[in-house]
Amino acid sequence: MSKRKNIIVKVGTGVLTKDDGHLDLAVFSALSRHLSELKQAGHQLILVSSGAVGAGVPRLGLSSYPEDVETRQAAAAIGQAHLMQTYQEAFQEHDIKVAQILLSSYDLREEKHRKRVKQVLLRLLENEDVLPIINENDVVSLRELTKTDNDMLAANLSGILNTNLLILLTSVDGVLNKNDAVIPEVSSIDEIRKEVTQDSGKFSIGGMNSKLDAVEVALSHGTQVVIGNGAHPERLKGYSGKTSLGTYFS
Repeated sequence: MSKRKNIIVKVGTGVLTKDDGHLDLAVFSALSRHLSELKQAGHQLILVSSGAVGAGVPRLGLSSYPEDVETRQAAAAIGQAHLMQTYQEAFQEHDIKVAQILLSSYDLREEKHRKRVKQVLLRLLENEDVLPIINENDVVSLRELTKTDNDMLAANLSGILNTNLLILLTSVDGVLNKNDAVIPEVSSIDEIRKEVTQDSGKFSIGGMNSKLDAVEVALSHGTQVVIGNGAHPERLKGYSGKTSLGTYFS
């Protein structure tokens, strides 16, 4: 990445957790290192992170994602603190402070709230050693717990902040066709929906189709989008120039 860019990176629960639902510390370490490199290169960076409910599930002694909303919200309340503590410890190694922001869909719909969100984020982005980390406010929200919405949150933020690039990190290398091959570039989302396979796991909800919904919104704001594999954060620096493996939309 040669030119300074405004970048939003969204990472899903499936990337951040192990098969047993516990947070994968090795992933946090690698992700923090490569995100810090983007900041050190001069790019303005926001991280939208899922994982609160997933982090809380094993701490409640559950073996899978709970069906009822109340238990999901209880898991989110426990998991959010653990999630942010894990991020804080990971980014401390790179002299980066993390700033937690919890949002609901209402915050981005209502004009006064949306303007305040933008002002706060722009103020945080003035600090080179601060990384805003945003998550849906799952504890008090109903709609956000019935569908994966951090993808859409990231897409809407891209419009509010005039973001150059939105990177959606998932547990696969990009949008996969029915033969499990990565589709490198997409010109028609409607056509690609017929080809995609899903990537949701037992500690997360949603899948590739929810990401494609978010891609459409981001593209409507003029934001370039790439879907890539969060298990390979070293690819982050190549997404701007389309040199890393992933699926690109523009």
